[in-house]
Amino acid sequence: MGGAALVERADSGVRAADRPRRGDRRRRGDRWRGGDRWRRGDRWHGGDLWRWGRDARGRSAWTRGRVPASLALLTAGLLAFHRAVPNGVGRLGSLLEAFLPWLGLAVPVLLVPALVRRSATALLALLLPATAWAVLFGGLLLPAGGGPAPITAVQHNVSDENPDPSGTAAALLRAAPDLVALEELTPAALPAYEAALAEEFPHHAVEGTVGLWSRYPLTDSRRLDIKPTAIGEGWSRGLRAGVRTPRGEIAVYVAHLPSVRIRPSGFGSGLRDESAGLLGAALAAERLDTVILLGDLNGTVDDRGLAPLTSRLQAPRRGLAFSWPAALPVSRIDQVLTRSATVSDVRTLPATGSDHLPVAARITLGAS
Repeated sequence: MGGAALVERADSGVRAADRPRRGDRRRRGDRWRGGDRWRRGDRWHGGDLWRWGRDARGRSAWTRGRVPASLALLTAGLLAFHRAVPNGVGRLGSLLEAFLPWLGLAVPVLLVPALVRRSATALLALLLPATAWAVLFGGLLLPAGGGPAPITAVQHNVSDENPDPSGTAAALLRAAPDLVALEELTPAALPAYEAALAEEFPHHAVEGTVGLWSRYPLTDSRRLDIKPTAIGEGWSRGLRAGVRTPRGEIAVYVAHLPSVRIRPSGFGSGLRDESAGLLGAALAAERLDTVILLGDLNGTVDDRGLAPLTSRLQAPRRGLAFSWPAALPVSRIDQVLTRSATVSDVRTLPATGSDHLPVAARITLGAS
């Protein structure tokens, strides 16, 4: 009896010692009282978002998550200052600008570790690339204004390997265009395009591998020399034609600039850039005020290699319209640019037998 009582008293003493005193309960964390939850980080409360608790290493919400925060700042810098990326080595600047809109994907990707780490610093840093992307490209996602456009133009690299020229032409007609510009026309496929488009477009001109079909009369149609010096004779990818529209005569240019390649040495855009310079000089010398350039320029409007064109012409105000490659479009290299006219929106059309998607644009003449 006496021994059992001693054991019981000793056991009671241990249990009493193990139990925290009232004043210790908040320090030991067995239960929650008041605001101590934030110091331990056991749970989250909406009213105190920025006071997320410390992690196992004692780091606060403001000191952890430095890696996603740093990557967010880098992304924001590339978006806002992409022109500062040097082009001297491998033309890295042009390579970045060819896919610049896709940098926006870094925001949702980095948001995941920012939330997992409960990092206030990373979340605030992500506001910078999100804002930069919205400034650069957000306007393109807004809905286009209503009302008919004086001119609808379709631009399409039809591919010199297109197995169905007639079907491609029929697909373009569904957009009810007033102007159709085609590139990579071959002698074998040209008759099929001419036959399919003849009824809707009584006026057309072809120079080399590029052509223009118009509902309105053409004047002063001629070959445009945009051939880089390193390319041999027989290369003809540009034309200029006057078009007599109901709003007056305008100049329409159709061009197919040289292709670019991604090589181990970098972004191979030298020939394209040289051709863009020649085309830019022709545009600068154009006597008519209103100009429309339709073409496969093998570059985006953000690419500094196309600066001889984008510095003189206006890009579309609405629409991303990624046109290449047709199977999984990641870039718009098929362009509709204007002077003394406004492209209110640009969109892609359904796929044809080409590796490019057709691009359709609504153009208001005489607007800035």
